Amino acid sequence: MAGRTALVTGASRGIGQAIAIRLAAGGTTVIVHFGTDEDGAHATVAEIERGGGTAYAVGAELGVDGDVETLFAGVEAALAGRPLDILVNNAAAPPAGPLGVTTRAEFDRLFAVNVRAPYFIVQRALPLLRDGGRIITISSVATRMANPGQTSFAMTKGAVETMTLTLATQLGARGITVNAVAPGATRTATNGMAFEAPGLAEFIAGSTALGRLGEAGDVADVVAFLASDAARWITGQVIDATGGLFLGPAASAA
Repeated sequence: MAGRTALVTGASRGIGQAIAIRLAAGGTTVIVHFGTDEDGAHATVAEIERGGGTAYAVGAELGVDGDVETLFAGVEAALAGRPLDILVNNAAAPPAGPLGVTTRAEFDRLFAVNVRAPYFIVQRALPLLRDGGRIITISSVATRMANPGQTSFAMTKGAVETMTLTLATQLGARGITVNAVAPGATRTATNGMAFEAPGLAEFIAGSTALGRLGEAGDVADVVAFLASDAARWITGQVIDATGGLFLGPAASAA
């Protein structure tokens, strides 16, 4: 991936930050998007630069009027005439709650950030994206397992998985691959406290085929693979990156 350029949305922390750092480690110049966490974005850039890479922080709140235009004003300035090679749609609003708790405003916000923004980011990126480029969207295990507390969130991720399938067909003529990655329970520096509830981490690990919680780097490595030439023949797919979360009853080791 040396010499390529990438835009990673929501890269100021968590999985997005790990993706940006991983792509940069392969020689990719990374545009680090942030919504509100400017300090986190600059920390991502600093980490990349410490590793000898190149990165630029670009701010734009997603899900509001003018979001894509604001984002791409910064993206084009960072590209300085170069094409874009890799687009990673990672930014997302978190689950708002179950049916009966999620408000109309929360529901609309989820779809504005998780569905509308990625759709129009792709549309805006296409004139900049080179033939043979990569589009990767972060989905969620919530699309294949029933969690009543995440109904509206899972709906948004189902929408981007359908977008992945249809865009792969549309953009194949340009050699652009379009895929999604679906993480499961993934511990990061910013959400670690969520797994501190008594027994929760142990329950999740016991429900995962590979026997542990996911880490941000696990997901970042999958994204880096899909962004590489090695994944040139993979498109229209949703790659499960959960370590085998809730595949079925756990079996004892042979």
